[in-house]
Amino acid sequence: MPFRTLVGRWQGVLLSLLGIIATLWLGLTGQLALYIHPRYYGFTITMAAISAVVVVAAFAVIPAADHEHAEHGEEHGNHGQDGRRWAWLLSAGSVVVIVAAVVGLLILPPSTLTTATVKQRDLNGSSSTLTQDDASALVGGDYSAFSVRDWASLLRQGAGADFFADKKATVTGFVTPDPSDPENVFFVARFVVSCCAVDAQPIGIPVYYPGWEGKFKTDSWVSISSGFATNPSVASTEAIALVPDTITPADQPAQPYVY
Repeated sequence: MPFRTLVGRWQGVLLSLLGIIATLWLGLTGQLALYIHPRYYGFTITMAAISAVVVVAAFAVIPAADHEHAEHGEEHGNHGQDGRRWAWLLSAGSVVVIVAAVVGLLILPPSTLTTATVKQRDLNGSSSTLTQDDASALVGGDYSAFSVRDWASLLRQGAGADFFADKKATVTGFVTPDPSDPENVFFVARFVVSCCAVDAQPIGIPVYYPGWEGKFKTDSWVSISSGFATNPSVASTEAIALVPDTITPADQPAQPYVY
């Protein structure tokens, strides 16, 4: 069978197989959480297994289809030299697509969303924080157990400086600069995932720490235990911020997103 015919017939099956292998591998290694909400693990793995059965069946069906196509081609002849040139060009493109899929799905390590995504979405937008009722329910709760999302929600709902005066947050997140004063303020941030990484929304707590860029890289993970105060920055649009004495570098947690 000519190479271009082989590639044309098997490209779809190979790409499907690569997707299935990548999905099952992520599930087995516990890294599927980088892409979807944990509630969808079972559904995703089940569908990948069903797809695997379909792909195996394709290996039996496609050769028969190739045989019928070959007989049809003998009846009608070839399309000439120009047709063969275009066929080779299409084959080369198919090979590039397959190689790119192998590299993207099986070779490059999976990674979390970063500041690049934060810039494209609304930090602490209405879809990423809790509702007014949920945020109000937090008042009087166990503040020591509050997450980045809890604190971000209270800040967004307009809790004043008096409310935060005696509160201390202990949080972990990645570093992303405050666009209004990137030299002095950054956000300790996480992503809230409702379904999958496509709908992930960034949340964060402003941190006043002048010169932070000299100690921490953007997207590096840190842990902070600090009280709140009126933001000393005159340029930042954030009225209240954490003002820590020290910030501790941290490893990315096994579960980097918030659900």
